[in-house]
Amino acid sequence: MAEPLQLGSAGSAWVVDPAERRRLGRRAQLLAGASVTYNVIEAVVAVSSGIVAGSVALVGFGLDSVVEVSSGLIILWQFRHPLPESRERRALRLLAFSFFVLAAYVGFESARSLITGADPDTSPVGIGLAIASLIVMPFLSWAQRRTGKALGSNAVVADSAQTLLCTYLSAVLLVGLVLNATLGWSWADPIAGLIIAAVAVREGVEAWRGEGCCSPLGGSCKAE
Repeated sequence: MAEPLQLGSAGSAWVVDPAERRRLGRRAQLLAGASVTYNVIEAVVAVSSGIVAGSVALVGFGLDSVVEVSSGLIILWQFRHPLPESRERRALRLLAFSFFVLAAYVGFESARSLITGADPDTSPVGIGLAIASLIVMPFLSWAQRRTGKALGSNAVVADSAQTLLCTYLSAVLLVGLVLNATLGWSWADPIAGLIIAAVAVREGVEAWRGEGCCSPLGGSCKAE
């Protein structure tokens, strides 16, 4: 039995069978397209409602969705090539950069919110958006990670980690908006945001090294 073809970054083994590779490649593109579509809508709703409510967290969440869009577009770009594994390392570097951009923005905005003591208005739209993302994003992340591991693409797995981070940010946003609306705890969101920024840095480092981001704590991806 032939050994898996070792291509792309260290720790990944792309499937050899052409038919299986095409099938999984199409699924990866479909999932990336779904992620891009959802995040475009999410970005528009979050930024507009955040401006209305004066919520730094909502605006930041919307800009995170823009980063998520870039992540999906990177995967679509990779799989436009006849040999997508040849773009694996570059895709991982671009994904790592998107993690770092996300970490920098969320960290900066969280620190600024703590220092200035921002006190946003209640946003029912933001709460509803956070709940919707908490329902949609875990399933999308699971499908992306499963496809990436089956395909042997650490870039697709790293994209699933981006989606999973969006889930964490949705939870942070929801807790922050609810605590602010009910108890007036405006500091809860930026504290959690700093934690998310730290996780994003970790994921970015793993992607830059060419390792799959299979969990919030990082680690390489091994095919199941």
